[in-house]
Amino acid sequence: MAVSGIISAILIGLVLGALARLVLPGKQGIPIWLTILVGIAAAFLGTAIARGLGYADTSGWDWLEFLTQLVVAAIGVSIAAGVYPKKSVRG
Repeated sequence: MAVSGIISAILIGLVLGALARLVLPGKQGIPIWLTILVGIAAAFLGTAIARGLGYADTSGWDWLEFLTQLVVAAIGVSIAAGVYPKKSVRG
């Protein structure tokens, strides 16, 4: 993967993390930095899945690849929200 591919994966990952939080119902109690990391990981993993299934290299914008990345990001944000420690309320 070229440097430009890594930079674009990071930028797409930023967008994916934010979109994943928007498509998931309810509030996710995770910090924004974790959302961004999950989005970046989803960008790489979604591309790997799309390449493995043979639909990553099409002409123009790869909508199926982006949708795959978004689904992976939503699953990742959901898992992260489930395992991230909750803030305890003192009373």
